[in-house]
Amino acid sequence: MGILLGLLLLGHLTVDTYGRPILEVPESVTGPWKGDVNIPCTYDPQQGYTQVLVKWLVQRGSDPVTIFLRDSSGDHIQQAKYQGRLHVSHKVPGDVSLQLSTLEMDDRSHYTCEVTWQTPDGNQVVRDKITELRVQKLSVSKPTVTTGSGYGFTVPQGMRISLQCQARGSPPISYIWYKQQTNNQEPIKVATLSTLLFKPAVVADSGSYFCTAKGQVGSEQHSDIVKFVVKDSSKLLKTKTEAPTTMTYPLKGKSLPVFAIILIISLCCMVVFTMAYIVLCRKMSQQEHVYEAARIPGWQDPEN
Repeated sequence: MGILLGLLLLGHLTVDTYGRPILEVPESVTGPWKGDVNIPCTYDPQQGYTQVLVKWLVQRGSDPVTIFLRDSSGDHIQQAKYQGRLHVSHKVPGDVSLQLSTLEMDDRSHYTCEVTWQTPDGNQVVRDKITELRVQKLSVSKPTVTTGSGYGFTVPQGMRISLQCQARGSPPISYIWYKQQTNNQEPIKVATLSTLLFKPAVVADSGSYFCTAKGQVGSEQHSDIVKFVVKDSSKLLKTKTEAPTTMTYPLKGKSLPVFAIILIISLCCMVVFTMAYIVLCRKMSQQEHVYEAARIPGWQDPEN
């Protein structure tokens, strides 16, 4: 009898555990101060279970306070503190994760994800899980330098282009741009923004640049040095103009296309052959005339 009761209890627990949705929430989540964070809360949708209510609560003192509610009428943010900086996922079934932006230190607390489903028999099932949100002031990472142009770091003169310095960490982050000098001189400061703008770029802007990033936590970080090259557009145009194959006559300093040279040579050959043919015909005509004249003195009339 005891064994039978044990099997029945085990079967009931199995149905209760695997027949209903189970919330998956981590024990704790850490977000960057002044940055954004995602607090996961997911479940596997079960056949016959319909989600009817989603709540997010935050612990304030001894009592939890509802900060978000989703029901049949839509989404509702319950606290003014979270207006414009709180969002709950809804596109993927079973994902009701909480996103918070522009984290403040007083956002640190315990958050509760609570979901209510309607069962196939018309009853309701409520599940909740608690997680801890930690907020840290993160030091600045090593900045990277990029450019929004498809030319990379080599551009033609006259182009409007910018170099961008980007680093991760808790804002605010201050940036400084430097240009290296020759003869081991100290780099000169050229900008105090994350973007170094050239409008337009000239040949004199060519050189080696790097940026630094500094936050409220940690030491100043330096980017790698990038070589920025601005090419003279007039030289580029001259190179393109001289690209076609030509033959040059040094005496006149002019160049002609190949097809023109071939045409001139062909005409010259035709003229030479024509003159040779005319001379040959004249010589043959003179020889025949001399031959006839040579026969006249010795000629006799057969009748005499």
